[in-house]
Amino acid sequence: MSASSQTATAAVGSTHKLALLSTSSAMFFVILLGLVSLFGDATYQGGRSVQGQFLNLLGASAFIVGLAAGAGELLGYGLRLVFGYLADRTGRYWTLTIVGFAINLLAIPALALVGRWEIAIGLLFAERIGKAIRNPSRDAMLSYATQTLGRGWGFGLHQTFDRLGSFLGPLVLTGVFVTQGNALDAYQFGFAVLLVPAVLALMTLLIARSLFPRPAELESKTPHVGTSGYRRGYWWYVIAAGLVGAGFADFPLMAYHFKAMALMKDQWMPTSYSAAMVLAMLAGLLGGKLFDRLGMIVVMVLAALAALFAPLVFLGSLPLAFLGMGLWGVGLGAQDSVMRAALADFVPADRRGTGYGMFHMAFGVFWFAGSALMGLLYDHSLLALVVFSVVVQLLAVPLFWIAKQQGHPA
Repeated sequence: MSASSQTATAAVGSTHKLALLSTSSAMFFVILLGLVSLFGDATYQGGRSVQGQFLNLLGASAFIVGLAAGAGELLGYGLRLVFGYLADRTGRYWTLTIVGFAINLLAIPALALVGRWEIAIGLLFAERIGKAIRNPSRDAMLSYATQTLGRGWGFGLHQTFDRLGSFLGPLVLTGVFVTQGNALDAYQFGFAVLLVPAVLALMTLLIARSLFPRPAELESKTPHVGTSGYRRGYWWYVIAAGLVGAGFADFPLMAYHFKAMALMKDQWMPTSYSAAMVLAMLAGLLGGKLFDRLGMIVVMVLAALAALFAPLVFLGSLPLAFLGMGLWGVGLGAQDSVMRAALADFVPADRRGTGYGMFHMAFGVFWFAGSALMGLLYDHSLLALVVFSVVVQLLAVPLFWIAKQQGHPA
């Protein structure tokens, strides 16, 4: 072998080793943030799994529950544009992520001290605001790491940890209710127990920060783009995702329905939520893998499938309600993995925080409007609620296709 051939072979080998090192580092980073989400979701999804009946127990009406859920999402999503833009301008992705997680997670255990629904809603708003602070920065950092892993697979893997926490948290509350009963003090004791995973999440987050202080370096060949606006495909995608959010009922309203109709005992509501989280986890992981192979068609199919949950949940018997909860979980998994993964390719790398923030803000506005309207419709006509939910979600499917046809910024 000639000297030049040996040099070329050595260069190829070196490049291959660097690629493997980059991939393994990216995988480790995704796993660490996944563990943070596992502990974090065990905390706040555990709290959310009993939020509807907790507010009912404190004396809130169905309208208040629906309005509070929508307003909380409006805060949680609407403020993400502000903090996403701030992250891009300052580069302090880690600072915003850590501060946001701290507010997001500690608000739930604080519910253990609450005896009025007005104060409970205030803490639930704080939890949503904390999520608004952290999510654009966290998603931007994840988008850097998932380039080498595959967008769909990377976000799907992260969402798997996330949903595993969503499964375990409500189970903890189920155990509390089985042993403590369903009185107010049992709910408060359950919220106090959720302080443990909250602390574990914050400790893991600090470890990730120390090991990966500059996550942007995980993305190779980061493009440098100008200051021109986003292309049309991005905006069509944002509108389509917003329609999905508008028709997607929040769990507190469904839990309120189960309790009002005596379909399910209180102690089994967190269990049904946990089962939906398992399906969300599987849908996110499998959907992410399929997205890397098939692209936008996967987003469209999952959106259409999830749109069928409403008639089963709000008009069906208990078995049909369980089936509807399963479809609801599939839709939630798609939102948290495949939709986030697809968005990364519509947004320039140096504007990811703002791009994700704008996306989430629009999603939150649509979700707030839809949640408030469904809360009103619930008190007047369940059929009207179901029709609204199904129609607006199905309208998103052709808009996702238009976004695909408009192309990506690259």
